[in-house]
Amino acid sequence: MKIRSRLLLGFLTLVIVFITVVVINKRLSEQVVKNTNYLNNSETVIRNSNRLHKEIIEMQSAFRGFLLTNQESFLSSYFTGLKSVPLLLSEQRTLISSRIQGNRLDSIVFLHKEWLSYSDSLITAKRDTLKEANSRYSRLFNSKLKMEVGKKLNDKIRGVFQRFDNYEYELRLQRRSALYTSVHFTENVSLALTIFSILIALVTGFFVIRTITSRISKMVDLSHRISKGQFITLQDDNRDELSSLVNSLNSMSETLSANFRELSKKNNELDEFAYVVSHDLKAPLRGIINIISWIEEDNKDEVTPEIQERLNLIKGRADRLEKMINGLLEYARVGKTGKEIVELNLQKMIEELRELLGNKRSTWVIRGIPETIMTDKLHLEQVFSNLLSNALKHNNSAAPVITIHGTETESYYRFSISDNGPGIDRKYQDKIFIIFHTLQERDAFESTGVGLAIVKKIIEDQKGTITVKSEPGNGSTFIFTWPKFKAKMK
Repeated sequence: MKIRSRLLLGFLTLVIVFITVVVINKRLSEQVVKNTNYLNNSETVIRNSNRLHKEIIEMQSAFRGFLLTNQESFLSSYFTGLKSVPLLLSEQRTLISSRIQGNRLDSIVFLHKEWLSYSDSLITAKRDTLKEANSRYSRLFNSKLKMEVGKKLNDKIRGVFQRFDNYEYELRLQRRSALYTSVHFTENVSLALTIFSILIALVTGFFVIRTITSRISKMVDLSHRISKGQFITLQDDNRDELSSLVNSLNSMSETLSANFRELSKKNNELDEFAYVVSHDLKAPLRGIINIISWIEEDNKDEVTPEIQERLNLIKGRADRLEKMINGLLEYARVGKTGKEIVELNLQKMIEELRELLGNKRSTWVIRGIPETIMTDKLHLEQVFSNLLSNALKHNNSAAPVITIHGTETESYYRFSISDNGPGIDRKYQDKIFIIFHTLQERDAFESTGVGLAIVKKIIEDQKGTITVKSEPGNGSTFIFTWPKFKAKMK
Protein backbone atom coordinates (compact mmCIF):
# COMPACT_ATOMS: atom_id res chain seq x y z
CA MET A 1 0.00 0.00 0.00
CA LYS A 2 1.29 3.46 -0.89
CA ILE A 3 2.21 5.85 1.91
CA ARG A 4 -0.39 8.36 0.77
CA SER A 5 -3.05 5.62 0.96
CA ARG A 6 -1.92 4.67 4.46
CA LEU A 7 -1.95 8.29 5.59
CA LEU A 8 -5.38 8.80 4.02
CA LEU A 9 -6.67 5.67 5.75
CA GLY A 10 -5.29 6.85 9.09
CA PHE A 11 -6.78 10.31 8.55
CA LEU A 12 -10.19 8.87 7.64
CA THR A 13 -10.05 6.65 10.74
CA LEU A 14 -9.41 9.67 12.93
CA VAL A 15 -12.21 11.60 11.20
CA ILE A 16 -14.66 8.72 11.71
CA VAL A 17 -13.66 8.42 15.37
CA PHE A 18 -14.05 12.19 15.78
CA ILE A 19 -17.50 12.21 14.14
CA THR A 20 -18.57 9.23 16.26
CA VAL A 21 -17.42 10.98 19.42
CA VAL A 22 -19.27 14.16 18.42
CA VAL A 23 -22.50 12.27 17.62
CA ILE A 24 -22.42 10.24 20.83
CA ASN A 25 -21.65 13.31 22.96
CA LYS A 26 -24.44 15.21 21.21
CA ARG A 27 -26.97 12.47 21.95
CA LEU A 28 -25.81 12.14 25.52
CA SER A 29 -26.02 15.91 25.93
CA GLU A 30 -29.53 15.91 24.48
CA GLN A 31 -30.52 13.22 26.99
CA VAL A 32 -29.07 15.30 29.84
CA VAL A 33 -30.94 18.38 28.58
CA LYS A 34 -34.13 16.35 28.25
CA ASN A 35 -33.86 15.03 31.81
CA THR A 36 -33.02 18.53 33.02
CA ASN A 37 -36.13 19.89 31.32
CA TYR A 38 -38.22 17.10 32.85
CA LEU A 39 -36.87 17.94 36.28
CA ASN A 40 -37.49 21.66 35.78
CA ASN A 41 -41.03 20.90 34.57
CA SER A 42 -41.73 18.84 37.71
CA GLU A 43 -40.44 21.69 39.85
CA THR A 44 -42.74 24.12 38.04
CA VAL A 45 -45.77 21.77 38.35
CA ILE A 46 -45.19 21.40 42.12
CA ARG A 47 -44.72 25.15 42.51
CA ASN A 48 -47.93 25.90 40.57
CA SER A 49 -49.83 23.23 42.52
CA ASN A 50 -48.81 24.90 45.79
CA ARG A 51 -49.89 28.30 44.49
CA LEU A 52 -53.20 26.92 43.21
CA HIS A 53 -53.95 25.12 46.46
CA LYS A 54 -53.01 28.22 48.40
CA GLU A 55 -55.36 30.39 46.30
CA ILE A 56 -58.24 27.94 46.86
CA ILE A 57 -57.56 27.82 50.62
CA GLU A 58 -57.50 31.63 50.76
CA MET A 59 -60.86 31.71 48.93
CA GLN A 60 -62.27 29.25 51.48
CA SER A 61 -60.93 31.33 54.37
CA ALA A 62 -62.37 34.51 52.89
CA PHE A 63 -65.73 32.78 52.47
CA ARG A 64 -65.85 31.64 56.10
CA GLY A 65 -64.75 35.04 57.36
CA PHE A 66 -67.52 36.76 55.45
CA LEU A 67 -70.16 34.34 56.78
CA LEU A 68 -68.96 34.86 60.33
CA THR A 69 -68.56 38.65 60.29
CA ASN A 70 -70.78 39.71 57.39
CA GLN A 71 -67.95 42.09 56.35
CA GLU A 72 -67.41 42.60 52.64
CA SER A 73 -63.67 43.15 53.11
CA PHE A 74 -63.18 39.43 53.66
CA LEU A 75 -64.42 38.73 50.13
CA SER A 76 -61.50 40.52 48.41
CA SER A 77 -59.37 37.34 48.48
CA TYR A 78 -62.40 35.37 47.32
CA PHE A 79 -62.93 37.53 44.24
CA THR A 80 -59.18 37.60 43.54
CA GLY A 81 -59.23 33.80 43.52
CA LEU A 82 -62.10 33.78 41.07
CA LYS A 83 -59.73 35.43 38.56
CA SER A 84 -56.40 33.74 39.41
CA VAL A 85 -57.50 30.14 39.98
CA PRO A 86 -58.75 29.57 36.37
CA LEU A 87 -55.44 30.96 35.03
CA LEU A 88 -53.41 28.70 37.29
CA LEU A 89 -55.52 25.70 36.32
CA SER A 90 -55.02 26.48 32.63
CA GLU A 91 -51.23 26.89 33.08
CA GLN A 92 -51.03 23.69 35.10
CA ARG A 93 -52.83 21.77 32.36
CA THR A 94 -50.18 22.81 29.81
CA LEU A 95 -47.38 21.55 32.09
CA ILE A 96 -48.61 18.07 32.90
CA SER A 97 -48.34 15.22 30.44
CA SER A 98 -49.55 12.33 32.61
CA ARG A 99 -53.13 11.12 32.10
CA ILE A 100 -53.37 10.30 35.81
CA GLN A 101 -52.43 13.85 36.75
CA GLY A 102 -54.77 15.19 34.12
CA ASN A 103 -57.67 13.24 35.69
CA ARG A 104 -56.74 14.53 39.12
CA LEU A 105 -56.63 18.06 37.82
CA ASP A 106 -60.10 17.53 36.30
CA SER A 107 -61.30 16.32 39.73
CA ILE A 108 -59.92 19.48 41.35
CA VAL A 109 -61.68 21.63 38.73
CA PHE A 110 -64.96 19.75 39.23
CA LEU A 111 -64.79 19.89 43.04
CA HIS A 112 -63.78 23.56 42.97
CA LYS A 113 -66.76 24.38 40.75
CA GLU A 114 -69.10 22.57 43.17
CA TRP A 115 -67.59 24.51 46.04
CA LEU A 116 -67.99 27.77 44.10
CA SER A 117 -71.65 26.95 43.48
CA TYR A 118 -72.07 26.17 47.16
CA SER A 119 -70.22 29.28 48.37
CA ASP A 120 -71.81 31.58 45.80
CA SER A 121 -75.33 30.64 46.88
CA LEU A 122 -74.52 31.34 50.55
CA ILE A 123 -72.75 34.61 49.79
CA THR A 124 -75.63 35.77 47.61
CA ALA A 125 -78.21 34.87 50.28
CA LYS A 126 -76.09 36.51 53.00
CA ARG A 127 -75.70 39.73 51.04
CA ASP A 128 -79.42 39.96 50.15
CA THR A 129 -81.21 42.41 52.47
CA LEU A 130 -84.80 41.33 51.73
CA LYS A 131 -86.79 39.50 54.37
CA GLU A 132 -87.27 36.56 52.12
CA ALA A 133 -83.44 36.28 51.89
CA ASN A 134 -83.11 35.60 55.59
CA SER A 135 -85.38 32.61 55.40
CA ARG A 136 -83.59 31.39 52.30
CA TYR A 137 -80.17 31.84 53.97
CA SER A 138 -81.48 29.95 56.98
CA ARG A 139 -82.54 27.08 54.77
CA LEU A 140 -79.18 27.05 53.02
CA PHE A 141 -77.35 27.30 56.31
CA ASN A 142 -79.25 24.38 57.73
CA SER A 143 -79.15 22.27 54.57
CA LYS A 144 -75.56 22.88 53.52
CA LEU A 145 -73.39 24.58 56.11
CA LYS A 146 -74.58 22.50 59.03
CA MET A 147 -74.39 19.41 56.89
CA GLU A 148 -70.68 20.28 56.27
CA VAL A 149 -71.12 20.25 52.52
CA GLY A 150 -68.34 22.81 52.10
CA LYS A 151 -66.03 21.01 54.51
CA LYS A 152 -66.49 17.76 52.66
CA LEU A 153 -65.72 19.48 49.34
CA ASN A 154 -62.65 21.11 50.85
CA ASP A 155 -61.46 17.79 52.24
CA LYS A 156 -61.89 16.16 48.85
CA ILE A 157 -60.03 19.01 47.14
CA ARG A 158 -57.21 18.75 49.71
CA GLY A 159 -57.06 14.96 49.21
CA VAL A 160 -56.82 15.32 45.44
CA PHE A 161 -54.09 17.96 45.81
CA GLN A 162 -52.19 15.68 48.17
CA ARG A 163 -52.31 12.80 45.72
CA PHE A 164 -51.43 15.18 42.87
CA ASP A 165 -48.40 16.57 44.75
CA ASN A 166 -47.23 13.19 45.98
CA TYR A 167 -47.22 11.91 42.44
CA GLU A 168 -45.24 14.94 41.25
CA TYR A 169 -42.76 14.62 44.16
CA GLU A 170 -42.17 10.99 43.28
CA LEU A 171 -41.89 11.90 39.59
CA ARG A 172 -39.38 14.64 40.46
CA LEU A 173 -37.26 12.15 42.40
CA GLN A 174 -37.34 9.77 39.45
CA ARG A 175 -36.40 12.52 37.02
CA ARG A 176 -33.63 13.81 39.31
CA SER A 177 -32.27 10.28 39.56
CA ALA A 178 -32.51 9.93 35.78
CA LEU A 179 -30.67 13.25 35.40
CA TYR A 180 -27.88 12.17 37.74
CA THR A 181 -27.66 8.82 35.95
CA SER A 182 -27.50 10.45 32.53
CA VAL A 183 -24.87 12.95 33.71
CA HIS A 184 -22.78 10.18 35.27
CA PHE A 185 -23.20 8.02 32.17
CA THR A 186 -22.24 10.94 29.95
CA GLU A 187 -19.11 11.58 32.02
CA ASN A 188 -18.09 7.92 31.85
CA VAL A 189 -18.78 7.65 28.12
CA SER A 190 -16.94 10.93 27.45
CA LEU A 191 -13.96 9.69 29.45
CA ALA A 192 -14.03 6.35 27.62
CA LEU A 193 -14.30 8.09 24.25
CA THR A 194 -11.45 10.46 25.17
CA ILE A 195 -9.21 7.54 26.18
CA PHE A 196 -10.22 5.70 23.02
CA SER A 197 -9.43 8.77 20.89
CA ILE A 198 -6.03 9.13 22.58
CA LEU A 199 -5.29 5.46 21.96
CA ILE A 200 -6.31 5.81 18.31
CA ALA A 201 -4.05 8.90 18.01
CA LEU A 202 -1.17 7.03 19.65
CA VAL A 203 -1.67 4.02 17.41
CA THR A 204 -1.84 6.28 14.36
CA GLY A 205 1.25 8.18 15.50
CA PHE A 206 3.10 4.92 16.12
CA PHE A 207 2.01 3.73 12.71
CA VAL A 208 3.34 6.91 11.08
CA ILE A 209 6.60 6.72 13.05
CA ARG A 210 7.05 3.02 12.33
CA THR A 211 6.22 3.18 8.65
CA ILE A 212 7.61 6.58 7.74
CA THR A 213 9.77 8.29 10.35
CA SER A 214 11.88 5.26 11.25
CA ARG A 215 12.50 4.52 7.59
CA ILE A 216 13.41 8.14 6.91
CA SER A 217 15.82 8.02 9.87
CA LYS A 218 17.44 4.92 8.36
CA MET A 219 17.78 6.72 5.04
CA VAL A 220 19.28 9.78 6.72
CA ASP A 221 21.74 7.50 8.52
CA LEU A 222 22.51 5.82 5.20
CA SER A 223 23.16 9.23 3.61
CA HIS A 224 25.50 10.20 6.46
CA ARG A 225 27.39 6.93 6.18
CA ILE A 226 27.66 7.33 2.41
CA SER A 227 29.01 10.87 2.93
CA LYS A 228 31.67 9.35 5.23
CA GLY A 229 32.68 6.82 2.60
CA GLN A 230 30.76 3.83 3.95
CA PHE A 231 29.07 2.66 0.77
CA ILE A 232 26.48 0.27 2.19
CA THR A 233 22.92 -0.44 1.03
CA LEU A 234 19.60 -0.50 2.86
CA GLN A 235 17.16 -3.40 2.67
CA ASP A 236 13.55 -2.25 2.11
CA ASP A 237 10.78 -4.68 1.14
CA ASN A 238 8.00 -2.08 1.03
CA ARG A 239 6.60 -0.95 -2.26
CA ASP A 240 5.82 2.72 -1.79
CA GLU A 241 7.23 6.18 -2.41
CA LEU A 242 10.01 5.77 0.16
CA SER A 243 11.07 2.52 -1.48
CA SER A 244 11.94 4.50 -4.61
CA LEU A 245 14.08 6.82 -2.51
CA VAL A 246 15.78 3.84 -0.84
CA ASN A 247 16.48 2.31 -4.25
CA SER A 248 17.96 5.63 -5.42
CA LEU A 249 20.21 5.82 -2.34
CA ASN A 250 21.26 2.21 -2.79
CA SER A 251 22.02 2.86 -6.45
CA MET A 252 23.99 5.98 -5.53
CA SER A 253 25.91 4.05 -2.87
CA GLU A 254 26.76 1.26 -5.30
CA THR A 255 27.77 3.77 -7.99
CA LEU A 256 29.94 5.74 -5.59
CA SER A 257 31.48 2.54 -4.25
CA ALA A 258 32.38 1.47 -7.79
CA ASN A 259 33.69 4.95 -8.62
CA PHE A 260 35.76 5.10 -5.45
CA ARG A 261 37.20 1.65 -6.10
CA GLU A 262 38.09 2.77 -9.60
CA LEU A 263 39.46 6.06 -8.27
CA SER A 264 41.49 4.23 -5.64
CA LYS A 265 42.84 1.97 -8.33
CA LYS A 266 43.75 4.99 -10.49
CA ASN A 267 45.38 6.71 -7.51
CA ASN A 268 47.45 3.64 -6.77
CA GLU A 269 48.45 3.49 -10.41
CA LEU A 270 49.34 7.20 -10.34
CA ASP A 271 51.36 6.73 -7.14
CA GLU A 272 53.20 3.83 -8.69
CA PHE A 273 53.69 5.87 -11.84
CA ALA A 274 55.00 8.83 -9.82
CA TYR A 275 57.47 6.67 -7.92
CA VAL A 276 58.62 4.84 -11.06
CA VAL A 277 58.92 8.03 -13.10
CA SER A 278 60.74 9.84 -10.30
CA HIS A 279 63.13 6.93 -9.95
CA ASP A 280 63.65 6.73 -13.72
CA LEU A 281 64.08 10.53 -13.94
CA LYS A 282 66.45 10.83 -11.02
CA ALA A 283 68.91 8.34 -12.49
CA PRO A 284 69.51 10.33 -15.74
CA LEU A 285 69.65 13.56 -13.74
CA ARG A 286 72.36 12.15 -11.52
CA GLY A 287 74.12 10.94 -14.67
CA ILE A 288 73.96 14.45 -16.16
CA ILE A 289 75.31 15.99 -12.95
CA ASN A 290 78.08 13.37 -12.80
CA ILE A 291 79.03 13.92 -16.46
CA ILE A 292 79.27 17.68 -15.89
CA SER A 293 81.41 17.07 -12.84
CA TRP A 294 83.67 14.78 -14.90
CA ILE A 295 83.93 17.39 -17.65
CA GLU A 296 84.89 20.02 -15.10
CA GLU A 297 87.49 17.73 -13.50
CA ASP A 298 88.96 16.32 -16.74
CA ASN A 299 89.07 19.62 -18.59
CA LYS A 300 89.97 22.15 -15.93
CA ASP A 301 92.38 23.98 -18.15
CA GLU A 302 90.16 24.00 -21.20
CA VAL A 303 86.91 25.19 -19.57
CA THR A 304 86.49 28.87 -20.34
CA PRO A 305 84.36 31.19 -18.11
CA GLU A 306 81.68 31.16 -20.77
CA ILE A 307 81.59 27.34 -20.82
CA GLN A 308 81.66 27.25 -17.01
CA GLU A 309 78.67 29.56 -16.87
CA ARG A 310 76.73 27.24 -19.18
CA LEU A 311 77.79 24.18 -17.22
CA ASN A 312 76.59 25.87 -14.02
CA LEU A 313 73.31 26.68 -15.72
CA ILE A 314 72.91 23.01 -16.67
CA LYS A 315 73.66 21.91 -13.11
CA GLY A 316 71.16 24.46 -11.75
CA ARG A 317 68.46 23.22 -14.09
CA ALA A 318 69.19 19.60 -13.17
CA ASP A 319 69.18 20.45 -9.45
CA ARG A 320 65.86 22.29 -9.79
CA LEU A 321 64.36 19.38 -11.71
CA GLU A 322 65.45 17.00 -8.95
CA LYS A 323 63.86 19.26 -6.34
CA MET A 324 60.66 19.40 -8.40
CA ILE A 325 60.61 15.60 -8.60
CA ASN A 326 61.13 15.39 -4.83
CA GLY A 327 58.39 17.95 -4.32
CA LEU A 328 56.05 16.02 -6.59
CA LEU A 329 56.68 12.87 -4.56
CA GLU A 330 56.11 14.74 -1.32
CA TYR A 331 52.86 16.23 -2.73
CA ALA A 332 51.70 12.75 -3.76
CA ARG A 333 52.42 11.35 -0.29
CA VAL A 334 50.16 13.91 1.49
CA GLY A 335 47.18 12.07 2.96
CA LYS A 336 48.73 8.66 2.37
CA THR A 337 50.52 8.43 5.71
CA GLY A 338 48.73 7.97 9.04
CA LYS A 339 48.23 10.74 11.57
CA GLU A 340 50.26 10.30 14.72
CA ILE A 341 48.72 12.51 17.39
CA VAL A 342 51.21 13.49 20.07
CA GLU A 343 51.68 16.28 22.56
CA LEU A 344 53.64 19.01 20.77
CA ASN A 345 55.46 21.93 22.37
CA LEU A 346 54.41 24.44 19.71
CA GLN A 347 56.48 27.35 21.00
CA LYS A 348 59.62 25.19 21.11
CA MET A 349 58.92 23.95 17.57
CA ILE A 350 58.72 27.54 16.27
CA GLU A 351 62.00 28.42 18.00
CA GLU A 352 63.70 25.39 16.43
CA LEU A 353 62.42 26.43 13.00
CA ARG A 354 63.75 29.92 13.62
CA GLU A 355 67.22 28.56 14.30
CA LEU A 356 67.01 26.12 11.37
CA LEU A 357 66.02 28.81 8.85
CA GLY A 358 68.93 30.87 10.15
CA ASN A 359 68.07 34.45 9.14
CA LYS A 360 69.74 36.51 11.85
CA ARG A 361 68.52 39.80 10.39
CA SER A 362 64.89 38.86 10.89
CA THR A 363 62.70 39.87 13.83
CA TRP A 364 60.08 37.40 15.04
CA VAL A 365 56.94 38.46 16.93
CA ILE A 366 54.97 35.59 18.51
CA ARG A 367 51.57 36.21 20.14
CA GLY A 368 48.77 33.94 21.40
CA ILE A 369 50.52 30.68 20.53
CA PRO A 370 49.65 27.93 23.05
CA GLU A 371 52.62 26.29 24.66
CA THR A 372 51.60 22.67 24.08
CA ILE A 373 48.83 21.07 22.01
CA MET A 374 47.71 17.58 21.01
CA THR A 375 48.16 17.40 17.24
CA ASP A 376 49.56 15.70 14.16
CA LYS A 377 53.13 16.87 14.77
CA LEU A 378 54.75 15.89 11.47
CA HIS A 379 52.24 17.66 9.21
CA LEU A 380 51.82 20.78 11.38
CA GLU A 381 55.59 21.19 11.48
CA GLN A 382 55.67 20.82 7.70
CA VAL A 383 53.04 23.58 7.29
CA PHE A 384 54.85 26.01 9.60
CA SER A 385 58.23 25.19 7.98
CA ASN A 386 57.00 25.93 4.44
CA LEU A 387 55.15 29.13 5.37
CA LEU A 388 57.99 30.53 7.50
CA SER A 389 60.56 29.55 4.87
CA ASN A 390 58.58 31.40 2.18
CA ALA A 391 58.13 34.43 4.46
CA LEU A 392 61.92 34.73 4.76
CA LYS A 393 62.97 33.51 1.31
CA HIS A 394 60.75 35.92 -0.63
CA ASN A 395 61.31 38.87 1.76
CA ASN A 396 63.34 41.64 0.11
CA SER A 397 63.31 43.87 3.20
CA ALA A 398 66.62 44.77 4.84
CA ALA A 399 65.09 43.91 8.22
CA PRO A 400 62.52 41.11 7.78
CA VAL A 401 59.74 40.99 10.40
CA ILE A 402 57.83 37.75 10.88
CA THR A 403 54.65 37.84 13.00
CA ILE A 404 53.06 34.63 14.21
CA HIS A 405 49.66 34.95 15.88
CA GLY A 406 47.33 32.29 17.26
CA THR A 407 43.76 32.11 18.53
CA GLU A 408 41.47 29.16 19.24
CA THR A 409 37.84 28.13 19.32
CA GLU A 410 36.15 25.08 20.77
CA SER A 411 37.03 22.87 17.80
CA TYR A 412 40.05 24.38 16.02
CA TYR A 413 43.12 26.65 16.20
CA ARG A 414 43.55 29.67 13.95
CA PHE A 415 47.11 30.65 13.07
CA SER A 416 48.39 33.56 10.99
CA ILE A 417 51.93 34.14 9.65
CA SER A 418 52.66 37.67 8.44
CA ASP A 419 55.74 39.23 6.81
CA ASN A 420 56.81 42.66 5.61
CA GLY A 421 57.86 41.43 2.16
CA PRO A 422 56.85 42.66 -1.30
CA GLY A 423 53.29 41.32 -1.07
CA ILE A 424 51.19 39.53 -3.68
CA ASP A 425 48.91 41.07 -6.25
CA ARG A 426 45.25 40.07 -5.91
CA LYS A 427 45.12 38.48 -9.36
CA TYR A 428 47.81 35.97 -8.34
CA GLN A 429 46.55 35.10 -4.85
CA ASP A 430 44.49 32.12 -6.05
CA LYS A 431 47.31 30.79 -8.24
CA ILE A 432 50.06 30.60 -5.62
CA PHE A 433 48.57 27.36 -4.23
CA ILE A 434 48.76 25.63 -7.64
CA ILE A 435 51.60 23.14 -7.91
CA PHE A 436 54.71 24.32 -9.88
CA HIS A 437 53.27 27.85 -10.12
CA THR A 438 55.67 30.68 -9.19
CA LEU A 439 55.28 34.46 -9.33
CA GLN A 440 58.91 35.18 -10.34
CA GLU A 441 61.00 33.92 -13.22
CA ARG A 442 62.80 30.72 -12.27
CA ASP A 443 66.06 32.10 -13.55
CA ALA A 444 65.65 35.18 -11.36
CA PHE A 445 64.64 33.23 -8.24
CA GLU A 446 65.19 29.56 -7.50
CA SER A 447 61.79 28.03 -6.61
CA THR A 448 60.01 24.77 -7.42
CA GLY A 449 56.46 26.10 -6.87
CA VAL A 450 55.55 23.06 -4.77
CA GLY A 451 55.70 24.30 -1.15
CA LEU A 452 52.39 26.18 -0.95
CA ALA A 453 50.60 23.42 -2.90
CA ILE A 454 51.82 20.91 -0.31
CA VAL A 455 50.73 23.24 2.54
CA LYS A 456 47.23 23.61 1.07
CA LYS A 457 46.87 19.87 0.52
CA ILE A 458 48.00 19.06 4.09
CA ILE A 459 45.61 21.61 5.63
CA GLU A 460 42.66 20.47 3.54
CA ASP A 461 43.46 16.86 4.42
CA GLN A 462 43.13 17.94 8.08
CA LYS A 463 39.69 19.50 7.25
CA GLY A 464 41.16 22.99 7.69
CA THR A 465 41.30 26.07 5.44
CA ILE A 466 44.01 28.44 4.29
CA THR A 467 43.73 31.96 2.84
CA VAL A 468 46.09 34.80 2.07
CA LYS A 469 45.68 38.53 2.60
CA SER A 470 48.14 40.74 0.80
CA GLU A 471 48.67 44.00 -1.01
CA PRO A 472 51.69 44.77 -3.22
CA GLY A 473 54.31 46.53 -1.09
CA ASN A 474 52.54 45.78 2.21
CA GLY A 475 53.62 42.22 2.94
CA SER A 476 51.51 39.07 3.13
CA THR A 477 49.52 37.24 5.80
CA PHE A 478 48.75 33.54 5.49
CA ILE A 479 45.84 32.44 7.72
CA PHE A 480 45.01 28.78 8.29
CA THR A 481 42.86 26.72 10.64
CA TRP A 482 43.98 23.49 12.28
CA PRO A 483 41.74 20.99 14.08
CA LYS A 484 41.92 20.23 17.80
CA PHE A 485 42.52 16.65 18.86
CA LYS A 486 41.30 15.42 22.24
CA ALA A 487 42.97 12.04 22.19
CA LYS A 488 45.71 10.21 20.40
CA MET A 489 44.78 8.71 17.07
CA LYS A 490 46.56 6.23 14.88
